[in-house]
Amino acid sequence: MAFEEIKENLVEAEASAKSYLENSHKYYKLKGFKVMMKAIVVFAKIASVSTMLVLALLFLSASAAFWVGEALNSEALGFLAIGCCYILFGVILYLLRDKLQKPLLKKFSEFYFDEI
Repeated sequence: MAFEEIKENLVEAEASAKSYLENSHKYYKLKGFKVMMKAIVVFAKIASVSTMLVLALLFLSASAAFWVGEALNSEALGFLAIGCCYILFGVILYLLRDKLQKPLLKKFSEFYFDEI
């Protein structure tokens, strides 16, 4: 009788382990899908807003360059001045890159580690 009980317990344990593995696989598959969809939605939002901002920045830069060029009586100098401003902004962003990394890492880790 003891062997029968052990055999039944082993069969139940095996069934429980299989059920646990199947459910874990389904859970992580669903979690991966959720993370992937959040990333796609965030990327689409960022891409659309970025496109509009780049277009606006392009037109604003051209108008600023023409305005500065008119003030300096040379359109080339106006475009050069605006270009130098962008180089300065780029250097500043490069110097602050480490301070930008932490908030980005924190924000994207929220997508992965939040509960379903």
